[in-house]
Amino acid sequence: MILKEKLIKNEIIAKEPILNMEGISKTFSGVTVLNNVRIMLYPGEVHALMGENGAGKSTFMKILAGIHIPDNNGGTIMMKGKPITWKDPVDARNKGISVIHQELNLSPNLTISENILLGSTFPKNRLGMVKWDEVHERSQQVLDSMGSNLNPRQLVSSLSVAQQQMVEIARALSFKAEVLIMDEPTASLTDKEITKLFEIISDLKKQGVAIVYISHRMEEIFQISDRFTVLRDGEWITSGPIHETNPDDLVKLMVGRDLKDLFNRSKPSYSPDSKEVVPALELRDISDNTIVKDVSLKIYPGEIVGLAGLMGAGRTELVRTIFGISEVRSGEILVDGKKVTIKSTIDAITNGIAHVPESRKEQGLFLSMSVKENIIMTKMKNHAKAGFLSWKQINENANNCIKDLNIKIASPDQQVSNLSGGNQQKVVIAKWLLISPKVLLLDEPTRGVDIGAKTEIHKIISQLADEGLAVLMISSELPEVLGVSDRILVMNEGRLTGELLKEEATQEKIMYLASLGGKGK
Repeated sequence: MILKEKLIKNEIIAKEPILNMEGISKTFSGVTVLNNVRIMLYPGEVHALMGENGAGKSTFMKILAGIHIPDNNGGTIMMKGKPITWKDPVDARNKGISVIHQELNLSPNLTISENILLGSTFPKNRLGMVKWDEVHERSQQVLDSMGSNLNPRQLVSSLSVAQQQMVEIARALSFKAEVLIMDEPTASLTDKEITKLFEIISDLKKQGVAIVYISHRMEEIFQISDRFTVLRDGEWITSGPIHETNPDDLVKLMVGRDLKDLFNRSKPSYSPDSKEVVPALELRDISDNTIVKDVSLKIYPGEIVGLAGLMGAGRTELVRTIFGISEVRSGEILVDGKKVTIKSTIDAITNGIAHVPESRKEQGLFLSMSVKENIIMTKMKNHAKAGFLSWKQINENANNCIKDLNIKIASPDQQVSNLSGGNQQKVVIAKWLLISPKVLLLDEPTRGVDIGAKTEIHKIISQLADEGLAVLMISSELPEVLGVSDRILVMNEGRLTGELLKEEATQEKIMYLASLGGKGK
């Protein structure tokens, strides 16, 4: 008998779950990925699915979405109290399961309307021609239900990432989903857009839609969720009402250990006030051809400097200028006290500057290539003799990097696209460490990685600084900036508006400087 469960947060009582997955198991090439996993979803609830990267969340949801099939005798799926199976994603979608993937899956050369209704039957006239007015009207109805002001006739290629995310949601809603899976839906959204998304989620709950919500952002989980399920190492750990737990306990359940020292950076072993210390990187009144205006800063060997600011403050543009991606219109760049000319990324690399970009998949990795090929990419010439690559040397160097950074892989030959987000980020870092840089520019180094991988990346950054590397790190997570940085610089509208030492910095002070509107120094 199915027990009645009161969903405290949205004050509804579900007589029975809309979907119940029990004893789900899945193996790939003899490796067990899921073992006896379960989840119970009720109408009108948001159910947070929690776990580190590699915990099995994606595989579990792919089974729910019809992408994978459970092993024989690998569990049962009940929908509205009846056993159900589906042979493919279209079959699952037709039975009320929709997915909003973390990686946007839209056709950029088609209109919003075409993307929303893609996979469904387009209305046609007696001559078999598509009735486009009706297509746009149906899409407009979905967009209106979300409170979106997007024009359904607009090409997706002209939309921002956040707008494309809204189109993904609209497409899922167009199929009258009863179960909606949201995988990191806010990763590319601004605070204002996140607020709007949460309003949409609230409306969906009122309509009785069950939502599986996957996110690494604890604040969101506790703001939006009613219940939670935790997976670890492919196994079910626990489920329960979200109000009966807290972020610390949830993290312990996810990683199996206490992470009180998540952000733990000891003080640097030098004093920047010492006149004997030469900055590893110095900028003097640097401006680019877009937003950066008259930025001056110093970063010393062995120091981690956090770069904070609101979206659009110019942080990414600044590091791209330092790395030679954007043009330096005025000002000077000095490395180890010597003026250098950086007109390209090759110039930056030659002068000992490395850059881990904001988007690892689009800008940092060759996704169709192996782990070892990605790692040695920056030193490819060093691994070649007479035009032939020395795979023995490549394997040796790649294996050393994999071991040093604790990159979890099946093999160095594994395609990098198949790694978790945290391990992909380690591969990007490893690639740049091969050039033995003096300065490491990190743009959102822990975005989209789980709490355990985040901790490991923090330790790597701290260790690199302890070995004498100068680190400039952009992060939009203020606890991360406060925990990892030795000093914090704050930007707004392309200018530096303030500098804070670790011991004096607070979230309130950072936000004050971030909202100065360029009125600082």
